[in-house]
This record gives sequence, C-alpha cells and structure tokens, in this order.
Amino acid sequence: MRIRGASIKSRSHSGGFTLLEVLLAFVVFALSFATVLEIISGSMRNTMRAREYTEIALIAQSVLDQVGLEIPLEQGTNVTGDSGDYSWEVFIDAYEASPDNAQSVELAELTGIELLRIDLLVSWGEPPREKTYGFSTIRAMLINRELNSG
Repeated sequence: MRIRGASIKSRSHSGGFTLLEVLLAFVVFALSFATVLEIISGSMRNTMRAREYTEIALIAQSVLDQVGLEIPLEQGTNVTGDSGDYSWEVFIDAYEASPDNAQSVELAELTGIELLRIDLLVSWGEPPREKTYGFSTIRAMLINRELNSG
C-alpha cells in the first residue's frame, strides 16, 4: 500500500528566473546601453567639431597665403569671399604695437619696413547658430621710397 503524500516530491526550486530578476536585468541593460549611446554620441560630436575646425584652419591658411598674391597687401584692404559652406573676410591695416612691444615698430621704421596686421574672420552656419572664428598675423612689407639724387 502506498501512501499518497509520500510519493509527492516537493518542488522548492525551479530552474527559471523570476519576473523581478528579469525586470532588474532589463533595467541594468537599458542603463548600460544608454550610457554607451551617450558616449558614442559625444564622440561623434567631438569628431564633427574637430573636422569643422580643421576645415576652418585649412581655409584660413589658404586665404592668408593669397595675401600679397591675389589679395593686395595694402593698408586699408578689405576683401570678402567664400569657400563652400564657409565665408571669410580679410582686413589689412597698419600694425600698432602694444607699449611693451614698441621696439618692433621702431626697428621696422628704421629699416624701411612697414608692418601690416592681417585679420581674417571665417564664418559658417545659419543664424542663430552662426559661428565665427578669427585669425591674425603680421606681415612685413618694404616701403617704396623714391631716392632723390642731388
């Protein structure tokens, strides 16, 4: 004779996961995935910004190389142009030294050299997100003198 209750084995543990464990694992995965996406997104923004600034630097180099060749190297010159999505503007004016660097202007005057300050502004984008980046350099130019022989 068999006793009914003796043959029933107790099931204390099943081999699966509980709903709470699955939900907790999903939340951990979602947070980790969101963090990874944020890192990738930030990297892409930084890459785009670096590409943009590299293009601007190359355009600035190209435009400044044109000064004295295609753009006249004369005081008061103001030239504008564009390169693709970027527009630029060059201003050429006399260099005025700061009080702590007045010797460079004096030396230039003694040697017959005129110092010109070249300012370049490169702009891109549409308002209100338009951006402008500036570059400045100094060029030396011989002053044309007429010699009067007496």
